[in-house]
Amino acid sequence: MTTVEVLRVFTGPGGAGGNLLGVVRDGGSVPPARRQDLAAELGYSETVFVDDAASGRVRIFTPSAELPFAGHPLVGVAWLLGTGVLRPPAGEVPTWTDDDGLVWIRGRAEWAPGRLTDRYDSPAAVDALPAPPPGEGWLYAWAWIDEAAGHVRARGFPRRGDAIVEDEATGASATVLTARLGRPLTIHQGTASRIVTRPHPDGTVDVGGRVTPA
Repeated sequence: MTTVEVLRVFTGPGGAGGNLLGVVRDGGSVPPARRQDLAAELGYSETVFVDDAASGRVRIFTPSAELPFAGHPLVGVAWLLGTGVLRPPAGEVPTWTDDDGLVWIRGRAEWAPGRLTDRYDSPAAVDALPAPPPGEGWLYAWAWIDEAAGHVRARGFPRRGDAIVEDEATGASATVLTARLGRPLTIHQGTASRIVTRPHPDGTVDVGGRVTPA
């Protein structure tokens, strides 16, 4: 029997919100051909399989595809295993926990290709969008809450044809948006989730948040 641990990643104030994540700590117990089916059965936006905890090798699956990089799975696994270097297919991802208890990862926008970031006039306009909006391809809809302070309202829509019509909190899309804007952000996503980011001159982006057991 496969044991799946469930976390909430990028929780907001008071532990609200957060994106559900399935973690198979003993990833080697699930044959590669079976992993996609298990992710679909679980129905979370992502499920991560830990193939080697010591070296940080992990693989990430949505209900319909494998991803080379994804933020909320890597933040969640970093919290669960203890911070260090994780190695998804995209490359090496440093992770750490700061003095405030935020768990951080460092990645690159090019590891999450094909994501459209669409700016709206107001948070209310973002909130009014149907789930999902018409169209195809990953949409990260956002608006400034407070541009001077770097506070953003966002919603994420995978639009890939599976059961996930809206992603509660998405570290990969936050990475892309931060790289495009070139400034630190505090992202208020989904119902109550919170993501913090900061870009670096070498093109990497730090993405951080809080994690709790589901």
